[in-house]
Amino acid sequence: MRATLRWAHSDLRTHRGEALFLVLATAGIVASLLLATALFGYATNPWQRVFTQARGAHVWLHTDRAADTGELAALDGVQSVAGPYPTASTTVAVRGTRASVELRGTAERPDVGRPLLTAGHWLDAGDPDGVVLETRLARALLAQPGDTLTLPGTSRTLTVLGIADSPERRYRPGEQPGLVWAPPAAVPDPGGQVIGLRLTDPGETDYAVQRAVTVLGAGAIGQVSTWEQARAEAQGDNRLLGQVLGLFGLGALLAAGLAVHGAIGTRIRGHLRDISVLKAIGFTPGQVVRVFLLQHLAYALLGAVAAAATVQALGSRVPGRLGDAVGVWQGLPGHTVALFVVPACAVLFIGATTGLAAWRAGRVPPVPLPRPAGAQAGGLSVAARRALGLRMFRMPVGARGRGPGALGSDGAGAPGAGASSGVAPGAGASSGVRELEVRVPPALVLGWHKAFARRPRSFATVARLTLPLLLIVVAMSAWTTIDRFHSRPEQIGLPAALTVRADTDAGERGTRALLERDPQVAAAYPGVEVAALVPGQTATIALRGLGTREDPYPYALAEGRRAHGPDEAVAGQGLLDLLEVEVGDWVRMTVGDRPQILHIVGRSIEPENAGRVISASLDTLQENDPRLRPTLYQLRLAAGADPDEVAGRLAEAGHGRLDVHAVGNPADGLSPLRAVVLGLIAVLALVGLIELLTAIGGTVRESERDLLALKAIGLSPRQITGITVTATGCTALAAVLLAAALGLPLAHWLIDAQGASSGIGAGIAQVPSPALLVLVGAAAVLGAAALAAVPSARAARRRLADTLSAVA
Repeated sequence: MRATLRWAHSDLRTHRGEALFLVLATAGIVASLLLATALFGYATNPWQRVFTQARGAHVWLHTDRAADTGELAALDGVQSVAGPYPTASTTVAVRGTRASVELRGTAERPDVGRPLLTAGHWLDAGDPDGVVLETRLARALLAQPGDTLTLPGTSRTLTVLGIADSPERRYRPGEQPGLVWAPPAAVPDPGGQVIGLRLTDPGETDYAVQRAVTVLGAGAIGQVSTWEQARAEAQGDNRLLGQVLGLFGLGALLAAGLAVHGAIGTRIRGHLRDISVLKAIGFTPGQVVRVFLLQHLAYALLGAVAAAATVQALGSRVPGRLGDAVGVWQGLPGHTVALFVVPACAVLFIGATTGLAAWRAGRVPPVPLPRPAGAQAGGLSVAARRALGLRMFRMPVGARGRGPGALGSDGAGAPGAGASSGVAPGAGASSGVRELEVRVPPALVLGWHKAFARRPRSFATVARLTLPLLLIVVAMSAWTTIDRFHSRPEQIGLPAALTVRADTDAGERGTRALLERDPQVAAAYPGVEVAALVPGQTATIALRGLGTREDPYPYALAEGRRAHGPDEAVAGQGLLDLLEVEVGDWVRMTVGDRPQILHIVGRSIEPENAGRVISASLDTLQENDPRLRPTLYQLRLAAGADPDEVAGRLAEAGHGRLDVHAVGNPADGLSPLRAVVLGLIAVLALVGLIELLTAIGGTVRESERDLLALKAIGLSPRQITGITVTATGCTALAAVLLAAALGLPLAHWLIDAQGASSGIGAGIAQVPSPALLVLVGAAAVLGAAALAAVPSARAARRRLADTLSAVA
């Protein structure tokens, strides 16, 4: 054991830099996996906790006032019901901030879908104007218990009594109204009612909705929302962040395992004599394997423990969503188990890859086998021998006369002369025309030969170095895609910057004229958005009419063409998946008791409502249902306009009759992803650096036995150094080209697959610019060459006695 520890200590002193990088890479990988676990827990558990404690309803049905909902409680699979509660849509304002809300008349605190108070108290029968706000709505209004809400256009006021969490769909400005619980007296003129169904089997949600619509009649249904939609909205971008961290963490773990495997394999080839000596003095094959295994397990364990301790101690102090996620995750029941299991799995994986490589060390014979006399890689190819100067390239140039320093036409020259460009008359050259002789430096030819002569080993080195570079290309693509959402939102389905909703008493022409009068409003598109029942009556989707045939709305199309004819529409990926239809199909949906039959002629990129949107022109919808009138306006602003300033001017010009909101950008919630991508690139760069150092060390050690031959043919130490630098640069260049060739299509596929699964649809991926790729690739190749320069120069200047010792 003492000899084992001494040998391990000596090896550590020799490879201190490599050991440090391995520890840091392991720490970064484990930290990424732990943060991914925290984000998954943060995304899922808070909503699940609220849903469970509130006994949330799995289905919420918005119906008209005349619908008889008494029979719903007797449906198969319905465990209990909530309501029906009278509802009214209105707008509330506090300190200049407005929000669209749904007033829900509730006499008593519900048993199903029970709001969980976080501040204040529940409704008081003695206060008919007291209300309780849903948490997300209260946060948007900056409202607290005791604040007074006004209803624009009326003299009514409401007093905030409390704030409560709810498992229902959250408030989203311009898309989903906020929820306000109020006494029935505060809803004197309800526009409809809502009833919640809690099911015995949540998996039968679609069937329960279908039965409920059959009982009530399709004309009585206004909107259907389910627990799955609410959960998806609550998880939001946190789940995506967790997926990104988990994917790259696992990829980096695989790359680190392969790098460790390659490092041990290279070290074994460089220490064959030492291993043979260990076996000769009594070491068993198992002891030799344990030396390598325990040594690298110690590195991995140190990095994993450091990462776990750092995340546990400092993770909750990280500003932003990551810190919030870690803080919530630390309070969840499975936190302690995950804190031990994730690092343990990472260490075991690295140990498994280490064991496979260390097993080869155990098979080294006690007596070293003689090296073959010939080079195992074979001799130089014909092209390589010609490039070395046995045949010389000649290029005619237009200058006249005979230049000095001409060589013979046979091209014979010393390989040690390096790069030279002399002039000489060619055998068949015309009188007075010189020929330029170009000789490839021998360091380039021999370096290329050294990099790719041992094909299985060379290809394995390139593959191990390609993996972290490939993941870096994918990470860069994710970064540029997020930048595309911010810099060119019109390309991902967000041509409008502001959404305006006017009071019902405001005239259509006057409202549009007021909006277009602003100098920074480029276009104002009138529109309407209603909930429509899909065929089969299992869910509702958003049916949207924007723009007119004369002034069409600029949808971002990923497939098909624009809708410009009668009954033509474009749809989001979420709707196509829901209805199992394709571009070119006809679909039928119901808005109240009026059917809408539309021809889908294109697929648009839809970041709203999980892509469950079908869009036509306002003219098309009004032809099928003349009762539809514009209820909103989408504003496209001039280049360089500030949406907040324009929104403030319009709200002031509307004298309280306009509700102006900025259009939400999905990338706004992905701001933490930038820091995540930078951290992942740093971790992957460490893994790549480990593999690069391994390749350099192996190349330098294998060059020692060629050193005498290279010096014997006249190569200088600088040229010998150039051979190793060239070999390393060629390996890095091959890995960069392979990573770009494979990484760009992979990144495009992964990003589009994520877009399709979220309902936005494929077509959102943006790969890095060629200039950026060239810059990163050049930095990788030049950095590899610079790293190889120092050890190769030191090896090229070794004494003759040391070189003979290495060869022996």
